[in-house]
Amino acid sequence: MSDRAARTETGPAGRAGREAAPLTPEERFERRAVAWRAAERVLWRPGYQLTLRERLEWLGEAAGESHDLDGRVDMYGDGVVEALEERVAGLLGKEAAAFFPTGTMAQQVALRCWAGRTGNPTVALHALNHPEVHERHAFSRVSGLRPVTLTDEPRMPTAEEVRDLPEPFGALLLELPLRDAGFVLPSWEELTAVVEAARERDAVVHVDGARLWECPSHFGRPLDEIAALADSVYVSFYKSLDGFGGAAVAGPRTLVDEAKTWRHRYGGMIVHQFPTALSALVGLDRELPRLPDYVAHARVVAAALREGLAEAGVPWARVHPEVPHTHQFQVWLPYPADVLGDAALLQTEETGTGLFGQGWSEGGPGLSLTEVTVAAPGLEWTAQDVKDAVREFAKRLPGAAGG
Repeated sequence: MSDRAARTETGPAGRAGREAAPLTPEERFERRAVAWRAAERVLWRPGYQLTLRERLEWLGEAAGESHDLDGRVDMYGDGVVEALEERVAGLLGKEAAAFFPTGTMAQQVALRCWAGRTGNPTVALHALNHPEVHERHAFSRVSGLRPVTLTDEPRMPTAEEVRDLPEPFGALLLELPLRDAGFVLPSWEELTAVVEAARERDAVVHVDGARLWECPSHFGRPLDEIAALADSVYVSFYKSLDGFGGAAVAGPRTLVDEAKTWRHRYGGMIVHQFPTALSALVGLDRELPRLPDYVAHARVVAAALREGLAEAGVPWARVHPEVPHTHQFQVWLPYPADVLGDAALLQTEETGTGLFGQGWSEGGPGLSLTEVTVAAPGLEWTAQDVKDAVREFAKRLPGAAGG
């Protein structure tokens, strides 16, 4: 019996494993990670799925191309960390940048620094912004900030909503792209109008740019021109660049100098950060230039997914946005999340092709959604490859043609 067949015999409920007990969320997560690692074809292979040995070997092989490895290690933010900060500031067209171990810390520090300057701790933002949804209300619980929401609609805030907010605010936070709404971006005209509306309210503009690196394709403008709209910008080094972690805040030098003081107070002054800083420099050298290709091919994959789901007889499906704004997008289907997760897992284990590698979550009555990322491995997929994979996935769904 082959390894793949052996895995299938004890698979989750559905097709070959229909009589097996349902998997727990933890078991499903582990099975999915193992299957994705073993798959021969995937759309995306994130670094966090590699072993420690593989990640260290990758860094050892790649880092020498991005930084002089004969220099001494960093101590409390100098050396390679300073080199990374200078590189980021240059890419974003800002006076300076400060490295942070996490984005949660970086954005709290940036916005509390602005609050001290404006005298107003109120931060206007979207209800789906990452700090509100995924950071346990750190703005208010830790940093004395007061978030107020502009809208909870699954789109970017509008200039009218910024102008009409019925109370003063010191800072406007814009997440570009807005991940939980489907990695959506405004048009360039909409973005500039929102920024102008904030200026009319005497507010500073801070961009949550965890995924800003892939935005130039949508806007048709370089990173520094996009960043120039904002007073400060936060970027991540692991989400799109596949680094080990870390983040940076870029902006005026006086703000960055104060941010480094608060970084120390928040516990972010770590003795050695060279593995993370080196991996970020590698990401800037290797992944950043390829992101436009990923974005372009994500549009091919999204169109083929939509057509393939219709051809496979799935009763309803939505790819959102219909034309992806970045190299990531959502897929919505009318099944429970565990049914979809099991079908995706079975497909990966049985065929060696991974179409949906992320988990599925309930998105409303009878609907579930997942996120799709297209990166280097996905560039090898043709539209027909995507449709073929969709057909195999649909076979493992109840009620679909061939299921």
